[in-house]
Amino acid sequence: MQVEQKEMMYEGKGKKLYKTNDANLVIAEFKDDLTAFNAEKKGSEEGKGSLNCKISTEIFKLLQKNGIKTHYVETLSDNLMLCKKVQIIPIEVVVRNIATGSLSKRLGIKEGEKLPFVLVEFYYKDDALGDPLINDEHALILNCVKSVESLETLRKIGREVNEILREFFDSKNLLLVDFKLEFGVDNEGNILLADEITPDSCRFWDKETKEKLDKDRFRQDLGNVKMAYEEVLKRILS
Repeated sequence: MQVEQKEMMYEGKGKKLYKTNDANLVIAEFKDDLTAFNAEKKGSEEGKGSLNCKISTEIFKLLQKNGIKTHYVETLSDNLMLCKKVQIIPIEVVVRNIATGSLSKRLGIKEGEKLPFVLVEFYYKDDALGDPLINDEHALILNCVKSVESLETLRKIGREVNEILREFFDSKNLLLVDFKLEFGVDNEGNILLADEITPDSCRFWDKETKEKLDKDRFRQDLGNVKMAYEEVLKRILS
C-alpha cells in the first residue's frame, strides 16, 4: 500500500507529525525552526530541517543495524520521514559523557570535564513546568511509566545507544558530549526509540579543537549554526 500524507496531528518545536492512510504509520516533517531555553529563545535557519532529517536517518539506520529498535521506517524526501506510530513516553532520557550545560550549572562540575561514568538522567516532558529533572519515584507518581522495570529498560537502551554512537562519532573526530532520547510504545507494546537524534538534541564537539557543532551555537549566539550542522552530516557520511 502506498502511504499517503493526511492531516497534521501534532506540531512540536522541531517537527510536525501527519497522519497517513495507515493507522500504524505517521510522517514527520522536520522544521527549520530553532528554539532554546524551553522555547524562550526562538529563531530559524533555512535548510536546518533537511539537515536534521538526513542526520537522523543515518543515525537511526546505524542504531537499527546494531540491534536498537526505533520508530524509523524510511526517508521520503529531504525533510519528510516515515515512522511507526507510537505513544510517546513523557520522559526525556539524557545521557551524559562530559560535563556541560545544566549539569555544570547544577553541580558546579567544570565544563569539559569527562565524567567518571556514563550518567543517565530523566526529565519530565512538560513545557509548562520547564521539563524538570525527576527521579524514579517521581516518574512512577506521574504515571510516566507503569513499572520500575520500564525505567530500567530506558536506562539500558540509553547506555547501549551511547556506546554505539560514542564509538561511531569518535571515528569521525567528534566527541559525543551528551544527548537526549525520547521513546514511545507501539501498538504491540514494544518500547521504541523515537523522535530524532540530531545536533538539536545532541552536543558534538570537535575532538581536536573542542569547537561546538550543535544547537549550542544558537543557544550561545556563536553563529554559523547551519555550517555546524552541515559539518556533522559531512563527517557522518565520510
